[in-house]
This record gives sequence, structure tokens and C-alpha cells, in this order.
Amino acid sequence: MPELTMVQAINRALREEMARDPRVMVLGEDVGRDGGIFRVTDGLLDQFGEDRVVDTPLAETGIIGTSVGLAVGGMVPVPEMQFQNFSYYAFAQIENHVARMRWRSQGRFTCPMVIRMPYGAGIHALELHSESREAYFAHTPGLKVVIPRSPLKAYQLLKASIRDPDPVIFCEPSALYRRVREEVPEGPEGALPPLGEAEVVQEGEGLTLVSYGAMLQRTLKAAETLAQETGTRPEVIDLQTLSPLDSDTVIDSVKKTGRCVVVNEAPRTLGVPAELIARLNEEALEYLEAPIARVTGYDVHVPLFAREDAYMPDEPRILEAARATLAY
Repeated sequence: MPELTMVQAINRALREEMARDPRVMVLGEDVGRDGGIFRVTDGLLDQFGEDRVVDTPLAETGIIGTSVGLAVGGMVPVPEMQFQNFSYYAFAQIENHVARMRWRSQGRFTCPMVIRMPYGAGIHALELHSESREAYFAHTPGLKVVIPRSPLKAYQLLKASIRDPDPVIFCEPSALYRRVREEVPEGPEGALPPLGEAEVVQEGEGLTLVSYGAMLQRTLKAAETLAQETGTRPEVIDLQTLSPLDSDTVIDSVKKTGRCVVVNEAPRTLGVPAELIARLNEEALEYLEAPIARVTGYDVHVPLFAREDAYMPDEPRILEAARATLAY
């Protein structure tokens, strides 16, 4: 069983889905001849040709607008935004057309597409390359928002997203592109994970830790340290999909553990942790033994280079919140 990086796993998922379904195509800036800025689409042009792997002008609005026409016309486009920040130029198309097509046409048309976009800090990139703005898309009705934590999950969730009849925003944590390797089975793929379900990555007691994307890896490390320190093995949940948000899995866990810490790297105000905490207060308040804590990025722009690591949640910050929650 081969061990793949996330870049390799995504490339394989695209390759397999394009071979499986002739309607699937890739388009974006430099995705063909150069294989994408992170080389995620490397080799696809040679295998599938210029009709299905399309190098576009530097115009995100045009990329998504063209993808809308392709999707309504029967294709399954997988457009790439080179970085999540660059998708802002296409937000009018995403909000006004991609997300609304099924609703606007009363079900006569759908808009099946997967908009891939690297996101997040951790690679010491330039300004406008490192933000985590997934809440923008999760707040938009009609969009599904998926964020994988590992190469295997990127492979499985991307394939499931491409097969979904509705539009998916697929956020790829660029910090994990080549940092983690994981076994990704070859041959028959088996059942793909359904979109909209969180996963209990580690069963435990006494405390529930919730995260997604690159922060899930740091959360697991903090859980391991906490278990060694206290003898308490926390339960760890990967949200995987932010829209629809599977709060039921988290609620069931918190009813068992009585305590919860939510971790993500996006700005603190009005983020995914805030929404999840609100749902826990509505559905599991009487089970709580301590206030729910959140460990997030700060309400500032992601700093450049020297201060980027200080912005991101790390194991010490997660441990501090977990210890305080256990000691309450």
C-alpha cells in the first residue's frame, strides 16, 4: 500500500475520477502545462488532453463563471483557485450563481462542481496567501464546505465531492501538502465517506477536542500529551465538513465527556467554533461540567514570515485550554 503526500493523493483522486467519468474536467491558472502552482494537477494534461485540462487566463471571475456554464451544461468542472484569498474576485459568481442555481431554478438545474482552493498558514507565504476564510463559504446557503485532515481523507473526500450533485468548496490545508505521508489503498476504493459527517478520530473520556484541517494534527498531539500528563484520554473529533455541520456527533460526545475545547486557525470572531459552541449550549448545556473553550487564530491579518508561527494555534495553546477546562 503506497504512502502518499496530500498533493499526490489529490492528484490520484482527480486522475481516477476523470478516468471514471468523462464529464469531469479541471480548469484554472497554470493547471495544465505547469501542473498547478503546487503541482497538484501534474500529468493530467498529458493523460486527458486540452479539452479536459484547461489553462485559463488570470481571471478568477471568468474561471468560476465558465464553470457555472459547464456545470449547467452537463459537465462536472473542478476549478482551482491558486490560493483561497484569490477566490474573493470570484465571490459574486459563487454567491449569486454557484450557490443559488438549484434554488433559483426550483430544481430544474444543478451546479455540480468542486472549487479547490489551498488555504491556511504554515508555509511562510506572501501576503494574501495564508488566510483561513472558510466561514465565508460555510455561511453561504447552497454550498458544501469540505476540509481534509490528511492524504487519505483528501483522496476520499475529494472523490465524494466530485460525485456530489451540488457545489462543494474543497479547502486544502497547504501546510499539509507535503508535510504528512499516509497509506492510501490502491484498487477498489470501497465506500467513500458521506459529506456532512464528522469523524471520531480517537475515542476517549473526560474531554472532547474538536478541530479540522491542519489543526487536527496539532490537536491529536496535544491529546497525546494530555493523556500522558493526566491519565485522561480525550475524545478527538474531526469535523471534516463545515457545511453541513455535523454538530450531532459533537453533542453526543460532549454528553459523554462533559467538557469541550474547539480548535481552528481562522480568526476568533464569528468563526466555526462560535457556531459549534452555540449549538452545544442549545442541546447539551445540562451535561457540561465546564465552559466550552476555543483556541483560534487572532482577529488580525496573518502575519508575515517571522510572526506567522505565533499567530497559529499550537500544542501549548491547546494544552493550556484543555488543562483549564479539566481543572474547572
